[in-house]
Amino acid sequence: MKSMKPDLGITQKNLDGVNGLLNKVLADGNVLYIKLRKFHWNLSGDNFLELHELFEAQYTAIGEAVDSVAERISTLGGIAIGTTKEFASMSQLKENPGKIPDNQTMLRELVADHESIIKSLRDFIAQCEDKFKDVGSADFLTGLIQEHEKMAWKLRKYFK
Repeated sequence: MKSMKPDLGITQKNLDGVNGLLNKVLADGNVLYIKLRKFHWNLSGDNFLELHELFEAQYTAIGEAVDSVAERISTLGGIAIGTTKEFASMSQLKENPGKIPDNQTMLRELVADHESIIKSLRDFIAQCEDKFKDVGSADFLTGLIQEHEKMAWKLRKYFK
């Protein structure tokens, strides 16, 4: 049986546009999640235990957030991407396979990733409101931006 399309007062074209943005958010979240896991596993030196726990807290929060993003896409009648190939191709974040940076470089890279996501979210919020007339998704993304701002702030506190 085919599922019904949602009737949310938003045109299908606009729903498709919002879902495209949300899939980009989903891709960025998954790439950041994987990077946080990699750094968590490969920490050493100063602040090891503290950073190990901080990175774990962040990847746990990001994991919950990406699940919420995927559910938002489904709520709007879309299909969430779900392969590493799709995540890598749709994400603006870059990975460095085979390289383990020192702790300060990890922190700087993670802050830069959070800040890139924040900037994209600001743009996506404006598009949701102005172009796609979807205040619900704009509000949803506003919650995400606040979480990324807080995570970036916590990481910035470790800069020398």
